[in-house]
Amino acid sequence: MSKASILVIEDEAEIRDMLRFSLQRADYQVIEAESAEIALEKLQGRLPDLLLVDWMLPGISGVELIRRLRKDELTANLPAIMLTARGEEADKLKGFDSGVDDFLSKPFSPKELLARIKALLRRSGSEDSEQLVAGIISLDLGQHQLCINGQNVEIGPTEYRLLEFFMKKSNRVYSREQLLDRVWGRNVYVEERTVDVHILRLRKLLSPHGCDNWVQTVRGAGYRFMPEDIPSQEKT
Repeated sequence: MSKASILVIEDEAEIRDMLRFSLQRADYQVIEAESAEIALEKLQGRLPDLLLVDWMLPGISGVELIRRLRKDELTANLPAIMLTARGEEADKLKGFDSGVDDFLSKPFSPKELLARIKALLRRSGSEDSEQLVAGIISLDLGQHQLCINGQNVEIGPTEYRLLEFFMKKSNRVYSREQLLDRVWGRNVYVEERTVDVHILRLRKLLSPHGCDNWVQTVRGAGYRFMPEDIPSQEKT
């Protein structure tokens, strides 16, 4: 099973160590940041599946960080749990108003933490899953294996990430810039033409199976993935 990634934003090293130990033991991938500023830098790359954010951070507070992320289209729906020693109702309301999905009051048990994470990932649709399926195409996220109509198909790492993104976000149009942000990451500086090259490679890979036309060009807008439920003998 593929590992969900969690960005832990906590300035106290001992708490970060405890969180890392508990999360890795539960088979999550852990990314760490000791401040909101460092977290923002890390978020320029590939996005994690969930944020654990301490309220009282040096510089930009956890609440302000979440507020900023909710204003950015790329991170607007990123699941976030606030870690806080504040237990007052007014504080929680302030946090929820900023866009926090859940609260966990310190001190907390690892079991409660993991239960909250699993529940939020499930609600957000980000819970680790072994497979993505669209028509005759399936991706094994744990093995990084593409299977089309029951046959294993070799696929390059960039085409894999592109197809994975499309299968998670099918039927919606994405511009080249948006695809660069979401598949390559904001800290990777490549030309928009790079997207076109990998789209062509992905279509070529899908063509023998009759589903290359599922990756559609929307003139003047970008690309979208429109899977069809077709039997294998058609469009071959």
